[in-house]
Amino acid sequence: MGAEPDKRTLRRDLLAVRSRLTAADVQEAAAALAAGALGLRELAHARTVAAYVSVGTEPGTRTLLDALHARGVRVLLPVLLPDNDLDWGTYTGEGSLVEMRHGGRMALLEPAGEHLGADAVTTADAVLLPGLAVDDRGLRMGRGGGSYDRVLARLERAGADPALVVLLYDSEVVPRVPAEPHDRPVHAVVTPSGVRRFRGPS
Repeated sequence: MGAEPDKRTLRRDLLAVRSRLTAADVQEAAAALAAGALGLRELAHARTVAAYVSVGTEPGTRTLLDALHARGVRVLLPVLLPDNDLDWGTYTGEGSLVEMRHGGRMALLEPAGEHLGADAVTTADAVLLPGLAVDDRGLRMGRGGGSYDRVLARLERAGADPALVVLLYDSEVVPRVPAEPHDRPVHAVVTPSGVRRFRGPS
């Protein structure tokens, strides 16, 4: 094996670490992540933010979603489509989420209201991306479903350049992740211990 780790092995190892987190660990990290993200200049003036609802031991987003909504930000949340692409709906508070099961996967919380179409994400000033790791180049590794690769490709085709921010645990900022030619770096990663920047928005 070369300098780059095997993607499958790295995913397995990172998910194993997450699986050992307690509910208290996740909650404590979520509060720190929300504080760090809310302090980002990329979110300070954002009118529309595309985000996601964390599940299980993912870095928690619920505190952040509520804070953005309270700020008057229009928060877009994904709706998983059968082909793994993403539609979008608006978050208007905790009561606006419904639990959806997609095949044998873990239940996801998705916006209950009107679906706005896959291109709605192109209106976002900032996009919060889920992930399993980010490396020193700002390249993000996801779970492998390809949903957010499609989102990023859609943004590029539309000529949109929102701030791309990934929320992770501290141990998930790694020296290298396996890269694909189409990968584009995120602008910043927020972890419970702080923010690291990789590139400025255009």
